[in-house]
Amino acid sequence: MHRRDINRHRLGESGWLRAAVLGANDGIVSTASLLMGLGAAQASHATLLLSGTAALVAGAMSMATGEYVSVHSQADIEQAALAQERAELQEDFAGEHRELTDIYVHRGLDRELARKVSDQLMARDALGTHAREELGLSPASSARPIQAALTSAASFAVGAAMPLLAAAVVEASKLILVVSASSLVFLAILGGVAGRVGGASVALGAVRVTFWGALAMAVTAGIGALIGKAI
Repeated sequence: MHRRDINRHRLGESGWLRAAVLGANDGIVSTASLLMGLGAAQASHATLLLSGTAALVAGAMSMATGEYVSVHSQADIEQAALAQERAELQEDFAGEHRELTDIYVHRGLDRELARKVSDQLMARDALGTHAREELGLSPASSARPIQAALTSAASFAVGAAMPLLAAAVVEASKLILVVSASSLVFLAILGGVAGRVGGASVALGAVRVTFWGALAMAVTAGIGALIGKAI
């Protein structure tokens, strides 16, 4: 596959990939941190599993709702911009043609060639051409609220299930060690995969996600230990 095709494929996947990585990362970090905080506070094993399960369900629903609202707002902005562009094409087609020609001139084409390119593209699909060239919108990058919401919810649930399963199979005395170690491994894998798919450094992606996840879990465990001693 050519480099150009790879880049286009990655850009087209960026929306769902961002939602999936964000959801899984939040699921691992928030659930592991909760379990470690409760474990440090000497909560019972049953309380840990119940709280972890509640966190999984509530977090997945929260991620889906937040992602849907956010991406739907983006979709509304895109539709408003397209409606405005459609109106401008109806009111001043010649002016929009000149604007498109200027865009191609600024990108390096001579004016005569830019004019011919604009002629052909606007004759075929004037709105689609202006959406792509002027607004930066394309079918591959357009906002998809339902897809983003489902991806976020599912990925959060999968991420949250990892530390929860680890907590379910170990005794309470080993919970903090096992949950923290397994969660850091999961985070490192997630960060590496995200870096690889996104075309960035695998090692850097793994280190970045693991560091912040470890910090979040450490802070939560520390607070849980303090509260556990206080009560």
